[in-house]
Amino acid sequence: VSSGPRWACWFTRHLISQGLGPPPRPLKVVLLVFASLCAWYSGYLLAELIPDAPLSSAAYSIRNIGERPVLKAPAPKRQKCDHWTPCPSDTYAYRLLSGGGKDKYAKICFEDSLLMGGKLGNVARGINIAVVNYVTGNVTATRCFDMYEGDNSGPMTKFIQSAPPKSLLLMVTYDDGSTRLKDDAKNTIEALGSKEIRNMKFRSSWVFLAAKGFELPSEIQREKINHSDTKNNRYSGWPAEIQIEGCIPKEPS
Repeated sequence: VSSGPRWACWFTRHLISQGLGPPPRPLKVVLLVFASLCAWYSGYLLAELIPDAPLSSAAYSIRNIGERPVLKAPAPKRQKCDHWTPCPSDTYAYRLLSGGGKDKYAKICFEDSLLMGGKLGNVARGINIAVVNYVTGNVTATRCFDMYEGDNSGPMTKFIQSAPPKSLLLMVTYDDGSTRLKDDAKNTIEALGSKEIRNMKFRSSWVFLAAKGFELPSEIQREKINHSDTKNNRYSGWPAEIQIEGCIPKEPS
């Protein structure tokens, strides 16, 4: 309402500055009424735009926004042996992980069961081997063979050769697996299909999946190696760990 008189005063001052003198009294009345009508109409429009809900209701609605539960995407379902995608039901899931660094032990996982690993206390320096019955999927033996000290190449060769037909042999290294590795062991592992056993060097990270008495499909990831390199080692004196994983078709029933 106060905007009307201010506008009228401005108009009066404007007329005086132009040498026209103040407006006559009737005009002042008209201008004041006009300004009052404009102020009233502005208030009317503002009242129409404000919702009828009381301020307490609006405040309650704002508070409710913060209290509403936040929708979260469901966590991805864990797969066997920590695969990203599930293996078909007619296959075996496997994952072989070499050691990497002093405190990162090698692991052998088969059908979501940890066959060898630091948690089980059954891995050690050298070459670690798990034997699995291909028909039943059950583990039949696990052994570790120190290849840095002692004469363990011969016993490892006999262990591999004693695995019955229709066996899966899963091999991983932790620390050094080459210093005392002899030709008899290399020949035996090479006969199982290894392409890298003769390339083993000091502290090479190596993983190998072998089948005895049957053939694995050609697309199955079977072997991987990573050599120690002072310029590229992830750990001091140790190369990075490596792994292979996949799904092995079960024997047709």
